[in-house]
Amino acid sequence: MRDKELSMEVLRQIEEAAAKIVARFKTICQVSDFTDSSAGVDKMDAICMMLIVIGESLKNLDKITGGTLLPQYPEVDWKKAKGMRDILTHHYADINAEAVFYTCQGKIPQLRKTIQKMIEDLG
Repeated sequence: MRDKELSMEVLRQIEEAAAKIVARFKTICQVSDFTDSSAGVDKMDAICMMLIVIGESLKNLDKITGGTLLPQYPEVDWKKAKGMRDILTHHYADINAEAVFYTCQGKIPQLRKTIQKMIEDLG
């Protein structure tokens, strides 16, 4: 099934982006780690790019699956995950370091775990 193969590819892209976020966030202990140095700002920028990749990939996955796959995994707020992409893309100058910090700390680990389960379930 072509859609299954394409879905798996997109899920792997999402998992890879989430893994990069986890790795980049490892040294971030507080919001000021993003804001108090140029290296921190660079790290936040890199993380934001991966958040954009995740959001865009989730939108594509929804199209590929006709909106039927994501609702099977309610442990992630998919609407907010996709919405984060829109905020980052269209309002980048207004990005709130606290929101990025909270997303990395509180949301990405669960999203990654869920994506890995989806890969396992589809595989």
